[in-house]
Amino acid sequence: MRIGELARRTGVSERSLRYYEQEGLLTAERTPGGHRDYTEPAVARVRRIQELYSAGLCSSKIVRLLPCVYDSDSGPAETADACLVSELTVERARIDRMIEDLRRSRSLLDAIIATATATATATASPGRERRTPRPR
Repeated sequence: MRIGELARRTGVSERSLRYYEQEGLLTAERTPGGHRDYTEPAVARVRRIQELYSAGLCSSKIVRLLPCVYDSDSGPAETADACLVSELTVERARIDRMIEDLRRSRSLLDAIIATATATATATASPGRERRTPRPR
């Protein structure tokens, strides 16, 4: 498939796909006319790259990690060395801290939303409005 189709199928810009190729994250064959031609597994690879970027990994770490992951089923391969495992353990701990921070933030937002909703409901309920008596 051409770069435009890969971009459409993955939601990643053509510019990003070219960058992935430049960084060694993605490969493409070239047609006789010089166009990039990607195979079907490139879709899964680009999605995996996006997941790893979203997790906060940099391209140099991702390029080392990708050979350890099968693109077709996203399961682990057995090619990680001890150094990479150590680095990935640090990354996993960082992600765990981020998850905990996000959970705390979500709890705070839930509390604010609940309080604001209860307040809005109480002030909007009939009979809760205070009316001043009319003079007779």
